[in-house]
Amino acid sequence: MSAGTYTPRPGAAPLGRMIAAQTALETRMLLRNGEQLLLTVIIPTLLLVLFSAVDIVDTGAGESVDFLTPGILALAVMSTAFTGQAIATGFERRYGVLKRLAASPLPRWALMTSKTLAVLVTEVLQVVLLTVIAFALGWSPQGNPLAVLLLLVLGTAAFSGLGLLMAGTLKAEATLAAANLVFLLLLVGGGVIVPLDKFPDAVQSVLGLLPIAALSDGLRDVLQHGAAMPWGDLGILAVWAVFGLGAAARFFRWE
Repeated sequence: MSAGTYTPRPGAAPLGRMIAAQTALETRMLLRNGEQLLLTVIIPTLLLVLFSAVDIVDTGAGESVDFLTPGILALAVMSTAFTGQAIATGFERRYGVLKRLAASPLPRWALMTSKTLAVLVTEVLQVVLLTVIAFALGWSPQGNPLAVLLLLVLGTAAFSGLGLLMAGTLKAEATLAAANLVFLLLLVGGGVIVPLDKFPDAVQSVLGLLPIAALSDGLRDVLQHGAAMPWGDLGILAVWAVFGLGAAARFFRWE
């Protein structure tokens, strides 16, 4: 045994290991939080089962589950990347958690990367669960899986940027109220459960520019109607992603 076998080696861990460890921690925190679990899993699942089994909303020709599943997948993305992340990050900022983490060897951009990766891991679990339930309800998807993946990734980027922007600029209590209010409004008016063509024409044109509407309509075009690549919806999501992430990077306050 050499004299230097147990010589301490002070210093930060490799960046990749720090990001992986922080991502695992953020994921566990997301999945252990009861309110987050309600938003990310229970509400989307109940909506999918309820509206597929009971003819409450006129979803047009075909099976209700074929219309509802893409919208519920979009809702799951919004609930995790926007609502859940905004609320959790807002209170972390209020309690000084972000301030302390910002003083650690983990760079600030790496911390935000870890939060985004945790959101993606949670979304994978959501998509798997909702897909299994949808198949059990008789769902018959079509279309290009690559288009679905692009829509989900851009939707995640858009909602994540908007959630971080809200959490980094408003007080925690205001973020809690605003995030839940936006969730409810977009649930009703974002084409998730109620088709956009049920709204007046003037309102449709405005609602169609919202990220939740672009994501749900894009997923529906692919999975229900077999569209190849919904470029219009992808473009809307890309604009929201650039705006949200850019604004969050510019205006996010750590204290």
